[in-house]
Amino acid sequence: MRITTLLMTLMLAVSVNAGDKFTVILDWFINPDHGPIIIAQENGYFSEAGLDVNIIAPADPSDPPKMVAAGKADLAVSYQPQLHMQTAEGMPLTRVGTLIGTPLNCLLVLKDGPIKKISDLKGKKVGFSVAGVDEAVLKQMLKHNGIKMSDITLVNVNWSLSPSLMSKQVDAVIGAFRNFELNQMEIEGVPGKCFYPEQEGLPAYDELIYVANPEKMNKDKVKRFLMATEKAVQFIVNEPEKSWKIFSETSKELQDKLNAKAWVDTLPRFSMRPSALDHGRYVRFEKFLHTAGLIKKIRPVSDIAVDLGAQ
Repeated sequence: MRITTLLMTLMLAVSVNAGDKFTVILDWFINPDHGPIIIAQENGYFSEAGLDVNIIAPADPSDPPKMVAAGKADLAVSYQPQLHMQTAEGMPLTRVGTLIGTPLNCLLVLKDGPIKKISDLKGKKVGFSVAGVDEAVLKQMLKHNGIKMSDITLVNVNWSLSPSLMSKQVDAVIGAFRNFELNQMEIEGVPGKCFYPEQEGLPAYDELIYVANPEKMNKDKVKRFLMATEKAVQFIVNEPEKSWKIFSETSKELQDKLNAKAWVDTLPRFSMRPSALDHGRYVRFEKFLHTAGLIKKIRPVSDIAVDLGAQ
């Protein structure tokens, strides 16, 4: 009987330690934007929450929401602006948490170049990578400064944002991240300057969010995931240097000047309350996209996002 009891105890311990399987698809390769996820993994917060988390970097940044919608992953890191459009098109997704609680996108120009103000872009070339939202953001920024889309020439630079700007193929780029492209250009010796959408007529929004399939998600597991990442954010804020050391030591590719500078710039943008939902922010951005003609009707926030912390 003692042997049987011991075996059962050991089997139960193995089961508990293994944790519930949980898959997260990132929006792109691992970088400082994903700090709370990596720190939660490295510090054992996911294990404490009874989760065995598999973190996957996608081959194509457009895949994560599609994979979650298809039930091939529990969560995906995505973007609030894209979520509005994807759900309007019928994709079964909902926002369950926030990773980066401020916009990162910006309209980027050369610091010492001819574009001193946005209105100087009249007759100039602007590079972009993602059609739709980036164009709507640019249109509003131009309008806020008295010019129209017809006053500029759009150029698809195919994810080569800062290189196309530094080589002067274009006069500005939209969609550059202020915590990365700005630092990359400074390191390259060609400093840039950002014009910020939220200061140029656009409503503020959450840049990076966690999305799930509302019909297939396990709310309990998602809540535990968000609690673990919240604990990780607290650790990062309290121990910025120590957390950077833990994060960067997970991969040699992260141990460079660009990622070190990006870490410092990203740290204050992590959401301190990942599960908390700002209803007004989603209402305002839904109205903006509707006015821009990118969605056909304005829907209630409940069709786009949920606050699992209140459930």
